[in-house]
Amino acid sequence: MKILVTGAAGFIGYHTSQRLILAGHQVVGLDNINNYYAPSLKLDRLAQLGINTKNLAYGKLETSNTHQDNFTFIKLNLEDREAVPALFEEFKFDVVCHLAAQAGVRYSLENPESYIDSNLVGFLTILEGCRKHNIKHLVYASSSSVYGMNTKIPFSTEDRTDHPVSLYAATKKSNELMAHTYTHLYKFSTTGLRFFTVYGPWGRPDMAIYLFTDAIAKNKPIKVFNHGKMERDFTYIDDIVEGVTRIVTTPKEQATHKVYNIGNNSAQQLGTFIQEIEKNMEKEAQKEWLPIQPGDVERTWADGSALEQDYNYKPDTSIQVGVKKFVDWFKAYYKL
Repeated sequence: MKILVTGAAGFIGYHTSQRLILAGHQVVGLDNINNYYAPSLKLDRLAQLGINTKNLAYGKLETSNTHQDNFTFIKLNLEDREAVPALFEEFKFDVVCHLAAQAGVRYSLENPESYIDSNLVGFLTILEGCRKHNIKHLVYASSSSVYGMNTKIPFSTEDRTDHPVSLYAATKKSNELMAHTYTHLYKFSTTGLRFFTVYGPWGRPDMAIYLFTDAIAKNKPIKVFNHGKMERDFTYIDDIVEGVTRIVTTPKEQATHKVYNIGNNSAQQLGTFIQEIEKNMEKEAQKEWLPIQPGDVERTWADGSALEQDYNYKPDTSIQVGVKKFVDWFKAYYKL
């Protein structure tokens, strides 16, 4: 198939593109390579996909012959209401995998405008592209943050999600509502994926595992919020990508709007996660105990039964395996 992957230079987008390329699909990757975190990491991910990145700072289109001539990368802002429609017109996609977004809960307190531009205006341009070019299936990234202060554990897609506690979460919930509306009005399938605390090699530098590992390596204290009383459904990147690619590559017989959790189906204490990092770094972390941050929630835990029922898939990588793989990559990438 010919598949558009937005956010292709991002953490999940890079891994998803790589998997689809290796499976023989023709992938067009889109990303604006913004400076939310170091663009060098994004460019290094693209280099892994065979892209010559030296001209990307100037907005030039780059194509690659890597993997049987089936990957093209385009530097573009999602909210560009002229360029995005032209992209759909040129490439005639079969499926769209929309993973691009302005990420981060805490950053949404500092720069709310970027979330509206990328996550709402950008999502609308993707929906319109799908509508006008007869795309049969749009798969898009949502987030476990939509559950807000939900106290029912584990989080089920049947639970109400109308009390988000960050602007980021509100934009992701808005995406689900927008997708539902477009499926209802224009009869193409949309599938939202609520990701739960994704980690692994090539991960984002603003994520806990990256911050902790980097601080330990530099003998600096790590910031442990809510005094360590946090639980997360840590989900390894390969498990996320397996779920995404199964859904993206499964033909849709009729137009439906579905939402699935993709998580490891267990809540792990933050302290246990830190211990695994310490073990693999062979060094104990200096800990700075801090109160919970605005927009954060104490616990996440995915009920993945719907994904297992519809796609016969259940993530199962343990944090012992996943953390080791991340730390091994981190040491190699920074030549420690």
